[in-house]
Amino acid sequence: MDTEAGHEHVREPGDTARLASALRLAVGRTTRRLRQAHSVGDVSLSGVSVLARLAADGPRSPGSLAELERVRPQAMASTLAALGERGLVGRAPDTADGRRIIVAITEEGRAMLAERRSESVHRLSAVLDEFTEQERETLAAALPLLDRLAERL
Repeated sequence: MDTEAGHEHVREPGDTARLASALRLAVGRTTRRLRQAHSVGDVSLSGVSVLARLAADGPRSPGSLAELERVRPQAMASTLAALGERGLVGRAPDTADGRRIIVAITEEGRAMLAERRSESVHRLSAVLDEFTEQERETLAAALPLLDRLAERL
């Protein structure tokens, strides 16, 4: 492992503990800095994740959302309550089972999600423009691996 500009780089791919540590640090920094770009009182990261899932996959029960997001049902209930208070999600009885509630993203939720994505994409794009073409290709090649990693965590 060598150090460059205060960053540790893993040179031995077999050193999974160092790789895991370096990856956690890099992803954490990126997430924090993107989060800092959003206004105070903005929707939490867990809220954004739920909105993105609802936008992509359609309405779901709170229980299935908790399972998919890998959080406790109580945590999902808090997230959904906060989203509901802001009008970003709506609730309706399940047509197949009236005892269950189904949660769906509202138009306000879609608009907020699009605006937030636009801000993050703009900020990332501005920084990526400073990278070389080869560096951008390397990052693009790593995306499937990062997606697979996220799905397995």
